[in-house]
Amino acid sequence: MATYKSPATTVNLPAEALAAKFSDFSALEAAMEQLPAEKREKIGNVEFTKDTIKILTPQVGAITLRATERTPQRIVLEAEGSPIPMKLLVNMAPVNSESTAVSGEIDVDLPVMLKPLVGPAMQKAADQFGNMFASLV
Repeated sequence: MATYKSPATTVNLPAEALAAKFSDFSALEAAMEQLPAEKREKIGNVEFTKDTIKILTPQVGAITLRATERTPQRIVLEAEGSPIPMKLLVNMAPVNSESTAVSGEIDVDLPVMLKPLVGPAMQKAADQFGNMFASLV
């Protein structure tokens, strides 16, 4: 199992309020529409339902991420339709009573021989994933 983590981004919301925002992913659709075009372009083609996030990529096609855990400390999404087993985590740690550090993490079951080939792309994906959640608040 390989793990790729994004740097933490501070969001001006308490951890409980931030976790509540992610209790229904379909609410994030409106936040996505409010982003500037260049940020939406960086995030890419993403669709939201109550419990899933569907990411369309040219490299592997559609990957559906289903929420399997939601707490004020983290959200765990497991990939469906992915060619390899993968989990995405949104880690949330209180900075103070008014703000939370948010980071993205990807745990993926990569064969050892593929790590050097796809590792940089996985790191980029982890960074984009962390930025996406921080941007949609």
